[in-house]
Amino acid sequence: MLQWVDVLSDKSLENLPYKIELDARGRIIMTPASNRHAQLQGKLGGLLTRLMPGGEVLTECSIATLDGVKVADVVWASKEFLKRHQYETPYPAAPEICVEVTSPSNSRAEIEEKITLYLAKGAREVWVCDAKGNVAFADHLGTLKKSKLVAKFPAKI
Repeated sequence: MLQWVDVLSDKSLENLPYKIELDARGRIIMTPASNRHAQLQGKLGGLLTRLMPGGEVLTECSIATLDGVKVADVVWASKEFLKRHQYETPYPAAPEICVEVTSPSNSRAEIEEKITLYLAKGAREVWVCDAKGNVAFADHLGTLKKSKLVAKFPAKI
């Protein structure tokens, strides 16, 4: 079965224009990303950096989940999380905030599954940003009207 370290060391996978993840069986899953996707990642990361100074923003963050290694588009990790896990790859737990930017190839079921997986690995909130910049928030109790962790985060970026 393919492991994350194998993906990282495979030179043929280095410059693909896709986000790569692994499922629970070690199969590679690739999702194409657009420049709009990249722009939204940048905006989300910039806002989190400004509004949450007590931690660090990472993009394309690998997390070992119950269904293989998933790669959150943007995460916010507290100083405590980073002290505990430093830069393990993949992280054995999810940072406090995990953000997915949807692509046309993402199904609603796939996004719901990622929300569940990140929360199961310790995320306090999972955000989903669509191509229009609308941000939806969720925690262990379900859908939120706004983030409980970042009070001033807009519902549209």
